Amino acid sequence: MTSDLARPARALAIGAHPDDIEFGCGATLAKWSAAGSVLHLLVLTDGSKGSWDPARDRNELSATREREQIAAAERLGVAEVHFLRRVDGELVDDLATRAEVCGVIRAVRPDAVLAHDPWKRYRIHPDHRHAGWLALDAIVAARDPLFFPELGLAPHRPEVALLFEAEIRDHVERVDETHVRARIEALLAHRSQWESTMRISGGISGRDRFDDEQRRECADAGAVVGASLGEAFKRLTDL
Repeated sequence: MTSDLARPARALAIGAHPDDIEFGCGATLAKWSAAGSVLHLLVLTDGSKGSWDPARDRNELSATREREQIAAAERLGVAEVHFLRRVDGELVDDLATRAEVCGVIRAVRPDAVLAHDPWKRYRIHPDHRHAGWLALDAIVAARDPLFFPELGLAPHRPEVALLFEAEIRDHVERVDETHVRARIEALLAHRSQWESTMRISGGISGRDRFDDEQRRECADAGAVVGASLGEAFKRLTDL
């Protein structure tokens, strides 16, 4: 078990949908941002199926979720959000999509990449699986100059990848109450997801329950390394 990377000068977090990144590593991003890291987010799908309302207009929902993602990123101190806008539920790790993710990695040139763990067993949502593979496959492509030379961007090799929602966790980023509060506030910016993903209903009581769940998750992660709060990952350094 390791803890606390040296602060990356630049970091890129890659998520399948709007709000995935905040759930996976929001407090860590808040910590790094406060310490001076330049942060970028890459959201792969348009979030257009993220509603339980069968009458919801998918184009309107996609536009709403993009606005929510930008607002959430501001609460974490993110410099820029990149959107691939693949259709929600239809993400695949094909060469065209991999080239686009590779292009973002080469353009941003992050020291650290944060992404879904594609090896997690019993994962139901296909976008999360494919998002993890896309991130890792694009890291390989980004480092080697003969992959996608048509992008016109110099190769780049990140130093480390931290995988959230991990099957095997071997690294913890210690965070404090301010960072967890930023994670929660960023998640709450995704108002369209309150009643579905976040199960927030009933006004203040629903918000309190959600806050408690988020703090409890961070407390459990931090306890592994003797910290009061943390976020846990699978750490990959052989990139």
